[in-house]
Amino acid sequence: MANIVTLNTPSREDWLQQLTEVVTEPDELLKLLDLEHLPALQAGAGARRLFALRVPRAFIRKMEKGNPQDPLLLQVITQQEEFISTPGYSTDPLEEQQSAVPGLLHKYRNRALLLVKGGCAVNCRYCFRRHFPYQDNQGNKRNWQAALDYIRQHPELDEIIFSGGDPLMAKDHELDWLISELEAIPHILRLRIHSRLPVVIPDRITPGLCQRLSLTRLQVIMVTHINHANEIDADLTEAMARLKRAGVLLLNQGVLLKGINDNAATLAALSNALFNAGILPYYLHVLDKVQGAAHFYVSDEEARKIMRELLAMISGYLVPKLAREIGGEPSKTPLDLQLRQD
Repeated sequence: MANIVTLNTPSREDWLQQLTEVVTEPDELLKLLDLEHLPALQAGAGARRLFALRVPRAFIRKMEKGNPQDPLLLQVITQQEEFISTPGYSTDPLEEQQSAVPGLLHKYRNRALLLVKGGCAVNCRYCFRRHFPYQDNQGNKRNWQAALDYIRQHPELDEIIFSGGDPLMAKDHELDWLISELEAIPHILRLRIHSRLPVVIPDRITPGLCQRLSLTRLQVIMVTHINHANEIDADLTEAMARLKRAGVLLLNQGVLLKGINDNAATLAALSNALFNAGILPYYLHVLDKVQGAAHFYVSDEEARKIMRELLAMISGYLVPKLAREIGGEPSKTPLDLQLRQD
């Protein structure tokens, strides 16, 4: 019998208010950072028609004013390069757009991704799902029921991954309902939540959410998506501490991005900052080849070189696995670092 929890939440949680205040115009973002005078940054404004610009103000406050190369800004600002159609890149790089049931991706034998919500608080320009047909995979109770029926019928599944969009765009009462349904399925042992929302709006980690996660019989893993040490501040660290007190295992996966974190010193700083915030580095993905994001690409050869340098700089438990995801493969594919073997 699933635990039934009454969540004591405010009538309107603060994070929801912050969602209504996100910046959606490139010009406004540049003005907030004292960068409106730079033609190179202004020139990319039209790319918001390809993929909307969305940046929460809490994330903007982590950026350095007057710095056009700020590594957080470069992840979210529209750029002219997004209009370039690059050979070898795809609108569906991971072959995800044909799902078992709407909103459920059964990509690997023992685990399935539930696309809880299609929206995100922040639109990262390198997102591999920037072309995903969320209109056909709506995060609503009807689709969730169909997905749950599928999960019940597949006992090989022992882990469900809340994905999106960003699954924490769902309200606490919606997550409570989903978790209760999963708790009632005996073969489901673990719940993994992939989210960038706590990074850009730390207030999303509410007391009600932490209370619910602390009471579930499921093992809960939260995977944050953090690419640079500057994304980690006191507010995020406190949010992660609340999750740890609720018994949640904290991991991070990042993406290797040209001009943002493509050197060993930056990645070492990231790993140390993550660990100081109670988060263990997990995966570092090479870029998924999605159309509109080729300007972020770091070659495999360069990625291996960076990782070999990183290994010499930090403790082994702080080194994420370098990997790529290949559509149709039964697992993530680690990249061989070509280290000496004798």
